[in-house]
Amino acid sequence: MTFLRNYPTRHRSEPGLAPPPPPLAPPVLPLNVVERVGGASDVSWFGPVLACGCREVGLPELDLALEALAGFRLGEAAGLQLGDVNFLGRSIQVRRQVQGSSLASTTVVAPKWGSERTVFVPGDLTTSLSAHVAAERLIEPDEHIFRTPTGHLFQRNNAGEAWRGVRERAGLPSSVTLHTLRHTYASNLIASGCDVVTVQRALGHSQPSITLNTYAHLWPSAEDKTRAATAGLMASIAALADSPRTQEKKPQVSALSYR
Repeated sequence: MTFLRNYPTRHRSEPGLAPPPPPLAPPVLPLNVVERVGGASDVSWFGPVLACGCREVGLPELDLALEALAGFRLGEAAGLQLGDVNFLGRSIQVRRQVQGSSLASTTVVAPKWGSERTVFVPGDLTTSLSAHVAAERLIEPDEHIFRTPTGHLFQRNNAGEAWRGVRERAGLPSSVTLHTLRHTYASNLIASGCDVVTVQRALGHSQPSITLNTYAHLWPSAEDKTRAATAGLMASIAALADSPRTQEKKPQVSALSYR
């Protein structure tokens, strides 16, 4: 009923009104592009990212991994600390985010309401994070995992500038933003059969209605489910109908054959 409460009242109470237009579908990277900037089942696709100059522009490839493979927002990835990662349990906790668009305005605050969560990630991602932690010689639980080459936290301005460099080197259109990686993560969850609540929790949406309003077009429609269910029923009936015929055609073996 939460969805109904959030649905515009005038569209469900006044007769004769046309339904509101559906929201624009968020951009999602196709697989051939995902292989260039993120979203595969492991982190091996960062080779092409590095070839696009990811490190040269100062944007850690693992920062992109958290958005494409774990659905992190930019601020959440920037706020990640060593103590947030359970390397053996293959999970990452979202406990804070970085806000601001300049060095002077950068602050570390709590996540958006309802966005605190534990994200379960592939073992390859935690393995790569472990290697990054070792290379950066991070020890303390409150140390930030990602910083710029000059030691600052990432925020909208410097991360956006670095991403534009990666995007240009990869030959991607300007419509592909850092947030597109998060949309790609969500679309992959839905394509893999995850339900609304699972996707909502993974993305840190405060309500399932937010997830539905953004990604409803990616789930199978009622018509698709009806066709699939009926096709399954027809297959079961056909299998039962064929069973007696198969038994009738079996050769009769006499007991004398075994003597």
